[in-house]
Amino acid sequence: MRKQRLFALMVLVVVLSMVAAQCAAPTAEAPAPAPGKEFKLAAIFPGVITDADYNTLGYIGVTSVQTDLGIEVAYSESVAVPDVERVMREYIDDGYNIIFTHGGQFISQTKDLAAQFPDVYFIGEFDAPVEDAPPNFWVIDRNFHVGFYAIGALAGKQTQTGKIGYIGGLTLPFSYAEVHAMEQAIDDLGLDVEVKAVWAGNFNDPTKARELADAMIAEDVDVIVGSLNLGMFGIFEAVKGAPNQVWVTAKYTDKSNFAPDHYITSVLYDWSGPLKEIVKKIMEGETGGYYPLGFDTGVAIQMPLRNVSDELNSEIEQIVADIQAGKIEVVKDTTPIE
Repeated sequence: MRKQRLFALMVLVVVLSMVAAQCAAPTAEAPAPAPGKEFKLAAIFPGVITDADYNTLGYIGVTSVQTDLGIEVAYSESVAVPDVERVMREYIDDGYNIIFTHGGQFISQTKDLAAQFPDVYFIGEFDAPVEDAPPNFWVIDRNFHVGFYAIGALAGKQTQTGKIGYIGGLTLPFSYAEVHAMEQAIDDLGLDVEVKAVWAGNFNDPTKARELADAMIAEDVDVIVGSLNLGMFGIFEAVKGAPNQVWVTAKYTDKSNFAPDHYITSVLYDWSGPLKEIVKKIMEGETGGYYPLGFDTGVAIQMPLRNVSDELNSEIEQIVADIQAGKIEVVKDTTPIE
């Protein structure tokens, strides 16, 4: 019970610091809305906004729209896929005319409802452009694989055993693309490194993630790449209890406090900039479009790297710069991994 209270307190501190940092940012000047047009944004989250992870990032993005653009916002937490259409319809009935669904699992319902309500603007998330998108539909392509190319290069350079691991939640196309991007980086660098990829069957199960991480460590894996939400805490516990030095990378937010002697970095994501830019475009009359995330828009590798050499830190900085400059093309390969 004491550990649960401590974990809850740590998560709350992280969330409050993230929100405070966002609120401290300079406000952007809101564009003049179309004459007589009042905008209200409703957001739908698959989990709780206090997870200090994916949902918190979406919530911070929504609050930045409210603060910087002066738009009324509302949100619903822990919405299951079968309920999302009902929740969207309820917001539309209440006069909300921008609907944001935070999660690729909602893309089909968001697209379908956009076709039914042409006077409402919809923002959804997916891992590729959406075919036959209605004119009032914006899709944010999360492009998770781009950041994982840099992570693959980092893990391949850092390992001492020649074995690195990847622990994902579900066997989804974006997760396959993350692993293939890591493999591409290792091949591009000419490294003799084995990548072992496994899936926990759940993004939020620390117990299962701990079991998988323990098994990897027993097989001499010494760098573990996590692509999980709350499941990351199982990986942190595993590396802290490992008989040999094992390093770990995370996703979405800074998680360095949970295993400081083993933590290297995280692939950081920001929804504030993309959401504000999209909502500005809507207010200016651009009703729909495609918004890809990348190192120029919403994605970053947390720097400086922890627990690595200065030389490796510089190498990864250069790889990120080369991706931004178009010198490295990261292939989005969603081929299933057996």
